[in-house]
Amino acid sequence: MAEGADAIAAVVREILSAVPAGCSWLRPVCGPDGAIADFRIEATSVHSTDILGRGAARVGGLLSELYPTIVDNPLWQAYVRVLQSGAPETMTDYRYSQRTAGVVADSSFEVTVHRVLDGLLVWWTRVDEARRRSDRTEQLGSLGWVEHDLVSGRSEWSPGMYRIFERDPALGPLSRAEQSAAVLAEDRPLAEMSWQLLDSGGTSDTTVRFRIGGGAKHLRILTDIARDPDGAPLKIYAVVQDVTAREDSRGEIERLSDQLRTRELTALAEHRLAAQLQQMIQPVPHKPFTLAGLRAAVGYLPAESALRVGGDWYHAQTLPEGLVALAVGDVAGHGLDAANGMAHLRFSLVAWLSIGLRDPGVLLGHMNRLCVQLGLTGTAVVGVYDPPSRTLSWARGGHAPPLLTRGGTASELPPPTGLLLGAAGDAEYPVSAVALSAGDIVLFYTDGLVERRFVDPATHLDAVKADLTAAAAADDPLDELRARLHRPSPDDDTCTLAVQVL
Repeated sequence: MAEGADAIAAVVREILSAVPAGCSWLRPVCGPDGAIADFRIEATSVHSTDILGRGAARVGGLLSELYPTIVDNPLWQAYVRVLQSGAPETMTDYRYSQRTAGVVADSSFEVTVHRVLDGLLVWWTRVDEARRRSDRTEQLGSLGWVEHDLVSGRSEWSPGMYRIFERDPALGPLSRAEQSAAVLAEDRPLAEMSWQLLDSGGTSDTTVRFRIGGGAKHLRILTDIARDPDGAPLKIYAVVQDVTAREDSRGEIERLSDQLRTRELTALAEHRLAAQLQQMIQPVPHKPFTLAGLRAAVGYLPAESALRVGGDWYHAQTLPEGLVALAVGDVAGHGLDAANGMAHLRFSLVAWLSIGLRDPGVLLGHMNRLCVQLGLTGTAVVGVYDPPSRTLSWARGGHAPPLLTRGGTASELPPPTGLLLGAAGDAEYPVSAVALSAGDIVLFYTDGLVERRFVDPATHLDAVKADLTAAAAADDPLDELRARLHRPSPDDDTCTLAVQVL
C-alpha cells in the first residue's frame, strides 16, 4: 500500500515539475482517532517559491511545521472540507502572515483548492504585489484607468482615478453625465471629437480640462473601444493622466518667451527670469537628500558671462521597485529654446520611467528619437542603480562619463560608445555596469564643469578629480564637494549630481 502511494506521489511530482505556476499537492496526515491532524506536502511546482523563498525543499514537510500560523485557520478548515466533500473552494483574498527569525512574511493570495486522487491540489496566486505595483505606478505617473460597460452602463475606476478627481472611493465613479458636466465649456468640442473618433473605430488621445476641487486640471485621455464579433461596441477602456504640471510649465515657458520677445530686460531682470524658470522646471535641492541606498546632492550654476537660461538638466528618483534613476544632460544652445528642449527631455524621461522602462540604453534611444523629431541636439548620461547588488548600469549619448571616487582615488568610469542625441535616429546606446562599494562617490556632470575657452579640458578635469579626492575624506563629503565645485563657467551652465553609496 505504501509502495503504491509512493508511486502516485512520484508521478504527481513529475507532472508538477512542468507546471509554470505556484501549486502544491498535499496529503492528509491522520491521528490515532482517524481525524485529520496535519497535511504533508508530497509534490510542488519547481518553478516557484513560497513567501519565504523556499522551493522544492518543502516536499515531505508538514504544513504545521512549514506554516505554523495556518493551523486551524479558515484556509486549513477549507482544506478539510474539500477533502471530505470533494467540492473545490476558492479564497479570493487570503492573508498569510508569519514571523520567523529575521523574516516577516505578510502577503495576500488567491487560493484555489481541488481534491485530486487521495490529496489536495492547491494553487496560490499572490495578489498584493501586483496591486501595490499598479498603485505605485499610478501614483508616480499621475495615472488612472477606467473601464465602462456599454451594455450594463456600469463603470469601474482604478484608485488613481479617484486621486485624480479628488473623489472618495466610497462614492463610486462619476456618472457619464457628471463627467461631461465637469469638462470646461471651451473644451467640450474636443471631447465630442474624441467620441466621434471612437464611433468610427479609431482610438482617441485628447487632452481636456476638467473642473476638479475648485480648480481646473488638464487630463490626457487615451481611449479605446472593445467590440463583439459583429462590430457592436461592448466596452470603453481609457487611461487617464493628470498632465496639469506639464501644461502649466509649458504655458509658463510660453509666457516667459513672450516677455523676452516683447521687451528688453535688464541684466538683473534676466537673471531673475532664469532663476524662476530653472526652479520651475527642475527645482535644485539646497541640501543633500536620500535615495534608496544612496545619499545625493545636486548643484546648478548659470554661466557667468551671460545671464541666460541654459539647457542643462538632471533627474534623481527612487523608483517604486527600489531601483534609483540618475541622469544629467545638456541641450545645445541657450535661451528659452534650450530650456524648452530641456523640459521636453526631462519630463519625457519621467514619463518613460513611470511606465516601467528601466534600461538606460533604451531610455537614451527614446530620448534620441525625440531630439530628432524636435530638431534638437544634446548630450546625456542615464544610470539605474540597484541597491541590493550595489550595481550601477549606465549609458551615455555624447556625454562625458561619470567620475568614481574610491579609496582616495578619482577616475572616469570606462565609457561605452554613444552618439550625440539628435544626430541619427537609429543610433544605439550600449549599457555598461559597475559594481560600487559603501562610501564610493559617483559624480555626474555637464561640460560646464571642466570646459573653459582656450584651456585644455583635461586641466580642469584633473582639478575636479582632486576636489573629489579631498571631499571624500571630509566629515560630510557631499557638502564639501558642493562647496569645492561652486565655480561658475564663464561661457556655459554647470549641472552636477553627486551620489554616495550608503
